[in-house]
Amino acid sequence: MNERVKRLRDASFNTHATISIERGLLETEFYREHEGKMPMPVLRAANFKNLCEKKEIYIGPDELIVGERGPKPKAVSTFPELTCHTRQDFEILTTREQQNYTVDPKDMDAYEKFVEPYWRGRCMRDRLFERMPEAWNLLYKAGTFTEFGEQRALGHTSLDGYIYQHGALDMKKEIAEARAKLDFINDPEATSKDEELQGMDISCDAVIIFAERHAALAEKMAAEERDETRKAELLQIAEVCRRVPAHAPRSFWEAIQMYWFVHLGTITELNGWDAMSPGHLDQHLAPFYEKGLADGTLTRDKAKELLSCFWIKVNNTPAPPKVGVTAKESGTYNDFTNINLGGLKRDGSDGSSEITYIILEILDELRLLQPQCNIQVSERTPDNVIRAAARVFRNGMGYPSMFNCDLVIQEQMRVGKALEDAREGGVSGCVETGCSGKEAYLLHGYLNVPKLLEYALTNGVDMLTGEQVSIKSGELSEFKTFDDLYAAFEKQIRHAVDTKIGVDNYLRSQYVQHMAAPYLSCVVRDCIEKGKDYYNGGPRYNSDYIQCCGFGTVTDSLSALKKHVYEECRYTLQQVVDALKANWEGYEEMRLTMWNKTPFFGNDDDYADNITRKVFDSLFETIDGRNSILGPTYHLNGLSTTCHNYFGQKLGATPNGRFSGMPESDGTSPSHGADRHGPTAVVKSLAKLDQVKTGGTLLNQRFLPSVLAGEEGIEGVKNLIRSYFKLGGHHIQFNVVDEATLRDAQAHPEDYRGLLVRVAGYSDYFVDLDNYQQEEIIARNAQETF
Repeated sequence: MNERVKRLRDASFNTHATISIERGLLETEFYREHEGKMPMPVLRAANFKNLCEKKEIYIGPDELIVGERGPKPKAVSTFPELTCHTRQDFEILTTREQQNYTVDPKDMDAYEKFVEPYWRGRCMRDRLFERMPEAWNLLYKAGTFTEFGEQRALGHTSLDGYIYQHGALDMKKEIAEARAKLDFINDPEATSKDEELQGMDISCDAVIIFAERHAALAEKMAAEERDETRKAELLQIAEVCRRVPAHAPRSFWEAIQMYWFVHLGTITELNGWDAMSPGHLDQHLAPFYEKGLADGTLTRDKAKELLSCFWIKVNNTPAPPKVGVTAKESGTYNDFTNINLGGLKRDGSDGSSEITYIILEILDELRLLQPQCNIQVSERTPDNVIRAAARVFRNGMGYPSMFNCDLVIQEQMRVGKALEDAREGGVSGCVETGCSGKEAYLLHGYLNVPKLLEYALTNGVDMLTGEQVSIKSGELSEFKTFDDLYAAFEKQIRHAVDTKIGVDNYLRSQYVQHMAAPYLSCVVRDCIEKGKDYYNGGPRYNSDYIQCCGFGTVTDSLSALKKHVYEECRYTLQQVVDALKANWEGYEEMRLTMWNKTPFFGNDDDYADNITRKVFDSLFETIDGRNSILGPTYHLNGLSTTCHNYFGQKLGATPNGRFSGMPESDGTSPSHGADRHGPTAVVKSLAKLDQVKTGGTLLNQRFLPSVLAGEEGIEGVKNLIRSYFKLGGHHIQFNVVDEATLRDAQAHPEDYRGLLVRVAGYSDYFVDLDNYQQEEIIARNAQETF
């Protein structure tokens, strides 16, 4: 990196996250005056415009790409319409040991006096908890599932190339044409469509105003600047901001700034903690790069500098702070911007380019928390792209992650997406599949699958509290066969999923009524044409995901029961349950038998792997194709983020020998320490799942650094990735670090401030994790060979 980038990078890395209440104050003032006086989409758009007109803007020294979420770098806004933080919330956020935010006491006073009284009872979180049925509350409090809509904007969003060919003025023209076509005689929705389109039109004006303000500030700074080089840069910034996002970009610089203004617009409008991503950024930028090289207006070094400045901008936008259960299961600063690299173009040709390699260099040099990248690997992806990615992730940062592009396309086509659109799709957030720029894919929270087995063994009683929280699915004496037990487990799955979807659909309807996203709707295909909001069926495609956790834990537990209770009759089911209730105290011989003599998932053992497939099929049949308010949009996802840690703390001891309160397996990865026959056996086990039926699976693997050393190590991991993807795997990612390093980081965190590790579908700073999460990462089996 050059000196400018180094200064910007160091400033971003060393700046502590703060809470800015500016957005909360502006929004509350606006709502107090205007709520109920405008149609909801117009109100939301006018509020967004008010924010763009009044929020403090910032251009820092050395910057080439401009714009911040808050009034300064690392200052994150609040979203009281989603979650109205209390003074106690702020006090916790500012005093907790890991990943705390600085909150000015005066801001706490202002929020308590002005913001909270207005939004209490109005915010989406309050709407949710006021209306929840008792069945939902019981399961939720017991850690059976979580609800993303508890405090965040629903939906993961990634964009396609539309914004690089259409500026906001072009969008306004499309909006006007759509309004002119409305049929107020024969279309009963014409009025609501017109209101939505009015909101979209206002939101386009808002982002133009936001950019113009940056242009004016840059010109003012240029007039006062004595350094001629910096003066010229500021004038160039002003020119770029006058051009985009009002018009389509013409140059590489304008294209990057275009995306950044769109990104800031969407996360200012409505983004309480979400994944907003550019999609295939290398594909979007490649034409601008090639044009700049050809006409002499751009060099490779300049392109890398501009991209590095963009990278730092994203790192300056920590996630809004979480409260409640969401804070317990995910406290990261990461806002989950996940950039897709490589893959295929719409015509099916290889999507990698020189930009792909430049971005990989930037990842390796900057080593920042975000944005993070993934490589979409197709059969047409050159091996050199995989090798270049491996040279980055073997340095221990946990990124880029690797995805099977060909399978991602199949996953999308299975649910009805066109081939060309599916090729343009990819992943957002962690591993979630979506059609970039054309889809609303909404995440509705995690499902604790091992907890459902616990309910089957306790007849619906929470083993930790003794409270009846789920349905009664049968006494132990009724389970004469393994199939009898499994049938009770399936009853618990159906009850939990039914309970969750019913509430999810209520919450989804609340977003339609109260939380329109007119600007986001402008940049997602078909919303303008339909006159429909992003949350109301506007996008070309719509998906709702339930993320199922703990595949390894539940498989190994069922395997232990099948083998030792029903086949070998070593123990009775009652004896095992008694041991679980005692957290194995007094039953160590039984626990060690379960741990050492059970076929476990992740070892290419059909005994265990067939159970995994059985569980997978049960979840698929229960979730896939279920109806949301838009029809049969629900699908299965195998993501855990860090919820496997939270769920583990809500889970009693399990029959695989795991103690109560310990983490459960993450995503679709094997249980900690259960994968005993190397990574090849792991991927062969995972490949037995029909992953095309999902919206994503997650496989974590940890390697000792020596395994990936030299070109031999690079070639070995490349072959592992290729093999897994040929077998039908969706995703794989790597932690390359030894236990000694992690233990030393625990003892001397000041020496390891920049140590990144792969947590789940994202990387985080190891020393920012609490001890529980640190120990969970250390407990993952370290592979010593391929």
